[in-house]
Amino acid sequence: MITQATLPGAAPARVLACGAYLKNRACLIDGERLLWSASHGDLVDATSREALDDSVEQLLREASGTLDAVAHDLHPDFHSTDIAQALAERLGVPAIAVQHHHAHIAVVQAEQAMAGPVIGIALDGIGLGDEGDAWGGELLWVDSGTDAHRWRRLDHLAPILLPGGDAAAREPWRMAAAALFGLGRGDEIEGRLGPVVGSHAAHLVHSMMARQINSPATTSAGRWFDAAAGALGLCVRQRSEAEAAIALEAEALRWMQAHPEFDFPWTSLEIGPLIDPLFEMAGQGEEAIARGAALFHMGLANGLAHSAIAAAREHGTSTIVLGGGCFLNQVLSDHLSSALRAAGLVVLRPQASGCGDAGLALGQAWVAACTVRAEQPVETFAGI
Repeated sequence: MITQATLPGAAPARVLACGAYLKNRACLIDGERLLWSASHGDLVDATSREALDDSVEQLLREASGTLDAVAHDLHPDFHSTDIAQALAERLGVPAIAVQHHHAHIAVVQAEQAMAGPVIGIALDGIGLGDEGDAWGGELLWVDSGTDAHRWRRLDHLAPILLPGGDAAAREPWRMAAAALFGLGRGDEIEGRLGPVVGSHAAHLVHSMMARQINSPATTSAGRWFDAAAGALGLCVRQRSEAEAAIALEAEALRWMQAHPEFDFPWTSLEIGPLIDPLFEMAGQGEEAIARGAALFHMGLANGLAHSAIAAAREHGTSTIVLGGGCFLNQVLSDHLSSALRAAGLVVLRPQASGCGDAGLALGQAWVAACTVRAEQPVETFAGI
């Protein structure tokens, strides 16, 4: 089923975007019209992929004229990328790849049409970076309006290893091990985590990181949340998406409600030192665990705020845009927003589209539309 909304201004070109790999939705921007497909969920099986195929054809039929481009994620192996490239070839129009976190920030630019460049904070589980690495904790500068295709990465959370690759996203104990390893405490991995997951598994993970085998680095905020939850013993293996982060947030919220003045000053995007004391707190009872969860949230928010405030001043903007699924975390979102507003900055986040991957197609479409407009004379656009 196709649903329709209205953009605050006409799109700079007519573009169909095929969305993200997780929580997939496709969309079409066509003048002031924004048309959304139904949600297809994660593109992990034939049913969801076929549903996306059908939705793309439905959106194409709804277009008021010829498309100017088709947009997709930067990742070359997604089904949504395959669909976009095949459609673009069929129609004889460009297929434009849009970096995942850039798209998260562009969602707000499309929805809210703010004037002037913005500093974007994009936090999520993972998205392919512009050099093929794994991003997820990004500070970006993005130009405004029809120049939103212009952007650059300003800073990012400190990297952490992913021992076992994708398996690390399902097993927070691996991320706790990675935090220990990054802190120079790798010799503690087997002693601390072996009793929980087995000495063989703990030894293997330590060995993988030490030998640099199947342990890529990522700047993912989601994986740092997993590391904190694993360090506090809140979640060993996730049975559902974001289980570890949700448990960590619940503990932080419990502490903050009982201690509303609690804060933890931090001015760095180095996150490992925030996790360092959590390993000891894990064995000190429920109150210590809750305090550790709050410490992590407050430190992360304050580090991000410090970096974003400095970037806004350096680049002459007063607008900060928040995007990515980690902003479903209200403790992080509220504290970070408060710190930014206290510095006199305007804080914006997605509205109708939501901050997670379900709204990503709008950002893809907007960036691609700006890209096409920049490359061709205005009068050639079907969408004008």
